[in-house]
Amino acid sequence: MEQPNEYSDDREDRDGVQGTDPNCVDDGTGPSASRVAEGRAAGEAPVADPPSADDLIAEAEEVVASAGASLEQELETARKECADWQDKYVRLHAEWDTYRRRMAEQREDEKLRANEKLVGELIPLLDDFERTISYAEANGETGLLEGVRAVGNKLSGTLRKTGLEVIDPVGEAFDALSAQAVGTVEDAAVPDETVAQVYQKGYRMGKKVLRPAMVTITSGGPKREKPEVEE
Repeated sequence: MEQPNEYSDDREDRDGVQGTDPNCVDDGTGPSASRVAEGRAAGEAPVADPPSADDLIAEAEEVVASAGASLEQELETARKECADWQDKYVRLHAEWDTYRRRMAEQREDEKLRANEKLVGELIPLLDDFERTISYAEANGETGLLEGVRAVGNKLSGTLRKTGLEVIDPVGEAFDALSAQAVGTVEDAAVPDETVAQVYQKGYRMGKKVLRPAMVTITSGGPKREKPEVEE
């Protein structure tokens, strides 16, 4: 009688537990099926299929088309803004040219009016000179000097009305801003750089010197004290 093999029984038991039979088919009740069921119960999303090449190309074309439309719109907006600024520049330039021309014409008109007023006041002096010359021709030179002096005083008064001032600094300290020294004179009795003689008077209007006076100044005297500067 053949004895049972204890090793064969153990192998059959292990094969029955582990399911190593190659002919065994998973019927949906094994460990893998249970794991799938547990994953679905846990709410895991199913894995989607990857997009096809046509879908990717279509999506890319859509993005490019959208970006192109946006860029075209921005370009059109920029063109409109550029045209608006160019129009504003042209109009502003035209307004500036008109203003500059108008101001130039206004200045010329003001010069003409100022000259007309001055000439209108000088015309009577021309009449006085003509009358003085006629009197001297008819009666000799007697009284000519007084007539010329009277006309000269009248002329000076007329010019003073326009704001003209005479620069005649005899005996004053030399001022290089309103006088021009053309020579020196030795004089120890007065401070240095005192105006000794005026060869030609100067003139100013307001703060502007129209012509400096031509003078001689002294030297050899005491130094002139400098005026104190007010703080």
